Amino acid sequence: MTQHFPTRQLRFFLTAPSPCPYLPERFERKVFAHLPLSDGASVNDSLTQVGFRRSQNIAYRPACEACAACVSARIPTSDYIFSRSERKTIARNEDLERHLVEAEATIEQFDLLRRYLSARHADGGMAEMTWPDYVAMVEDTAVRTHIIEYRTRSKDGGPGDLTACALVDLMSDGLSLVYSFYDPAQTRRSLGSFVILDHVIQACLTSLPYVYLGYWVRGSNKMAYKVRFSPIELLRPEGWTLIAARDIEAASKAA
Repeated sequence: MTQHFPTRQLRFFLTAPSPCPYLPERFERKVFAHLPLSDGASVNDSLTQVGFRRSQNIAYRPACEACAACVSARIPTSDYIFSRSERKTIARNEDLERHLVEAEATIEQFDLLRRYLSARHADGGMAEMTWPDYVAMVEDTAVRTHIIEYRTRSKDGGPGDLTACALVDLMSDGLSLVYSFYDPAQTRRSLGSFVILDHVIQACLTSLPYVYLGYWVRGSNKMAYKVRFSPIELLRPEGWTLIAARDIEAASKAA
């Protein structure tokens, strides 16, 4: 099938069913398209706004036949009020410095990713990621993307220890968190939440209205953190909808 965009047509493809990585005894299918090199950024913007995610030069979204548990989520930044616990998370990480760097893979980043995957997602689809795989994830794209490195402050003038990383797409209406990873040993920092909160702050500072989080998966404990941020918008058939915390809790129990 095709979908019309201002400058070109895209061809969409459907994957064969495969085991779902989030919900046991279920199967997933995805619809995907290759992002064009010439205007990939604008096409990626348009697709992300209707529920797609980017992986390298491919945009995809779930197209499961008997399941609709995956729901796109984004944080509206202009109305965001940090809770007491979120302010504490930000304060616990005040000693970290953020560095925006080009989307170029480094061995230091890859070593941190391997530690993160081994500790947090040893049974996941990315557990066997190799160095060439990581290079492709970071560098194989024509969209506006970059890496944010979070480092401890150096005492000798050199780079501090790398504590967390986020691969981020800069969109016309926000920041899209493509993938983030961090030192799994530093549990007290709540680094996963901190990276998201820091991007809410950065979006506010640059007048970008949204931070896109990807998919919340109803019934998956691994993905439950995405709807702990409030306010949150979920993509429903009628469009992006601001969801109250009580409605999210009800939806989770119904999954």
